[in-house]
Amino acid sequence: MVVRHSFGFVLGVVLTPVLAYGAGWGYVRAGASFNAFDDTISDHTRMYGAFALLAAVGLVMGIVILARWASPFVSLIPALVFLGWTLYFLISPRSALNLPNHLPPAGDLRIGLRMLLGYGVFAMMGAALLVTTWAPRRWSRDDGGPHSTESRTGVIGTY
Repeated sequence: MVVRHSFGFVLGVVLTPVLAYGAGWGYVRAGASFNAFDDTISDHTRMYGAFALLAAVGLVMGIVILARWASPFVSLIPALVFLGWTLYFLISPRSALNLPNHLPPAGDLRIGLRMLLGYGVFAMMGAALLVTTWAPRRWSRDDGGPHSTESRTGVIGTY
């Protein structure tokens, strides 16, 4: 159990920038691929790539949220970072928006991170990831193995 939670903690630390950077980069690339004033897509290849990246971020989040085997730390670490950064933004917007200046890489990604923070997307991602940590099955030793049963109501028990 300690190994599972240790691995979950490390995976949560790794997933945090992956989710943030993936969402930020996808947002910027999608925004640069269309013209909202004349309702046209200027670069179809870039738009498809951006949407594929955003879908991959959503897929990873969905797997983290639904995975029965995952330690709660896999979702708790990114949730606390995203919600903490959002709270920091609400208290001190200028300082919170300045944080991407201290992170690699530079360029368009910084704009994407700032926009997602300002639009509340990181708050939404953090809340979705936080909810899954409340599931008791995530903290227990029961991994759904051969001695585990699940009733029609979805309550897990052992016999």
